[in-house]
Amino acid sequence: MMHRRRFLISAALWFAGTTSLTRASVIQGHVPWAPYPSSAPHIERPGPWQFFTADEANAIEAIVDRIIPPDPQTPGGKDAGCAVFIDRQLKGPYGSRAGLYKLGPHTKGTKEQGPQSGQTPAELYRKGLASLDKHCTASFGGKKFAQLSPDQQDDVLGQIEGGKVKFDGVDAQGFFDALLKDVPEGFFSDPIHGGNRNMVGWSMIGFPGIRYDYRDWVHRHNERYPYPPVGITGRADWTPHPT
Repeated sequence: MMHRRRFLISAALWFAGTTSLTRASVIQGHVPWAPYPSSAPHIERPGPWQFFTADEANAIEAIVDRIIPPDPQTPGGKDAGCAVFIDRQLKGPYGSRAGLYKLGPHTKGTKEQGPQSGQTPAELYRKGLASLDKHCTASFGGKKFAQLSPDQQDDVLGQIEGGKVKFDGVDAQGFFDALLKDVPEGFFSDPIHGGNRNMVGWSMIGFPGIRYDYRDWVHRHNERYPYPPVGITGRADWTPHPT
């Protein structure tokens, strides 16, 4: 009678042998796997506007420079690429709210419930910028928003934020709320999206970006991080090592 140990050993050897034969038959003649196609991120490059018209672009560049004004240390929203960031976002899935529920009913909710409008972000910006220039030309002798002085621009945006200005066909405060969300996103997002040009936003706050390892600095509070930030594509001043 075969002992249990001998049986288990024989069975294991048989299984190993059949598995090896099976694998050999699979591997023979071809590679059993193939790498997935490249999934490198899409990089937004400076260039022509993809969503904004010329007048809209003038207005949005003026707006982003008032929401994030330049100072001696850091560029403002315009030079940081915030307008380019918003332009590319509105041209893409964000602008059309792709993948999100867009049917009614649309009831104005509380601020905590977020936007409840049936308008897409692209429609909100298009109508909001047109209404902004219409309001300015009526209030400032035919001047559009981009033609106003910085103080006048601040005053107009402050009135919109405070609910003192109403737009036709679009919620003026909702438009301002979208700006207040999208402009900082452009200032602090990874540069591949068109904003945070030269990582100026990250440099301003000492954010390291996606550096491989900065654990030594996690608990060092109130100390400025000494190394330049790194984006998804690395840094422009890096020199690849020869292979």
